[in-house]
Amino acid sequence: MVAAIFGSPRFSAALSVAAIGSALSVHVIKATMGWAGLVGILSTLVVFATVSLVARRKDLDWHGVLPLSLLVFLGWCAITIVWSRYQTSSITGVVYQLTFSFLALYVALVRDLIQIVRAVGDVMRVLLTASLALEILSGLLLDLPIAFLRIQGNLDDGGPLQGIFGSRNMLGFVALIALVTFLVERNTRSVQRGLSLYSIVLAGVLLIGSRSPISLGVAVIVLVAALAVLALRRARPELRRSLQIGMLVILVIGTISAYFVRTRILAIVGARAEFTYRLEIWNQLSNLIDYNQLEGWGWVGLWRPNVSPFFALDFVGNRQHTSGLNAFIDVYFQVGLIGLAIFVGMVGLALVRSWILATSKKSVIYMWPALILIVLLVTSAAESVILVEYGWMFFVMCMVKAAHSLSWRQGLALKPPTTELPRAGS
Repeated sequence: MVAAIFGSPRFSAALSVAAIGSALSVHVIKATMGWAGLVGILSTLVVFATVSLVARRKDLDWHGVLPLSLLVFLGWCAITIVWSRYQTSSITGVVYQLTFSFLALYVALVRDLIQIVRAVGDVMRVLLTASLALEILSGLLLDLPIAFLRIQGNLDDGGPLQGIFGSRNMLGFVALIALVTFLVERNTRSVQRGLSLYSIVLAGVLLIGSRSPISLGVAVIVLVAALAVLALRRARPELRRSLQIGMLVILVIGTISAYFVRTRILAIVGARAEFTYRLEIWNQLSNLIDYNQLEGWGWVGLWRPNVSPFFALDFVGNRQHTSGLNAFIDVYFQVGLIGLAIFVGMVGLALVRSWILATSKKSVIYMWPALILIVLLVTSAAESVILVEYGWMFFVMCMVKAAHSLSWRQGLALKPPTTELPRAGS
């Protein structure tokens, strides 16, 4: 009876929605229930997911599920506990990372890609609607900020909005992921037309209302990437390789050009002050990196404001920091040059695999992992969102789905053909 309940597709669907919803709601949970409440929720989800996997162990395809690069990166993060300057924080940071990794793995394992997109879409609709409702309450009805949720009540001024995600950059990031998800839903016709239209408008309004220069800039890059994928999907197979090379050359030239005119770009999008602030943080981190270049200071994930050396950086901008505001610099600082090399290889492999699937598979659904990874990676140049909580969960889900389709270990699941001699009398 218990196995039938925990092993049922309906239970897996509900638990997947709960896991994704809890990951995206960490700010609200911590603001209302504290860390104790969040730990309790995550622990319950892990227990349920473990029981569900045990109940469905015979029905699942386990070959090539865990990308080796992911295992190596998580293993290296755990090893850094040995020389960490803040071992207790490193232990809790590794456990926190493994928790979201396990939940992401569960979702990727028990749900098809279209089912994951639907689950993400359902969660996003609820959370973005709640964000807009609270912004209306704070900015128009009460005309007061909701301090414990960090909602400033700026709706009457046209933004910036924070929603239930803690900051305008995080609202913009989530709204952009939601917009990609809703557009994929619309193209796969997996939701009703009216609901799809409402969802797209909702995500677009909150993305613009966040007034996040980071997310708006990333949105332009994602749009270009989506157009490139669509062009490759429609091209003849024999021309795709040439088009891929041409697009890569254009990307390199565009990146170099953007670097040389970065000051003007920052002025246009109104992000010069934010960039200056981040540059100061990165300069301070580079000084700390010099002490432990190869092995890093020790993995912690989210920065601890009461632990050295993190609190020493709070003088920059006179604010409390929870990350290095750049995933790659953050990884370099925490797990050193070795960890950075593993991380770059891991995200690069995930992006290449997802890009191949997006351009070669017939279904539009395969565009979702590639576009989500692009959102994560580009945003991570200004926020360390890919390293923790829902950013890490989305990364692992996309990575596992891409690896499961293209992993060389899939071939190990194929049984070699056997030839039997005909029996006498047959």
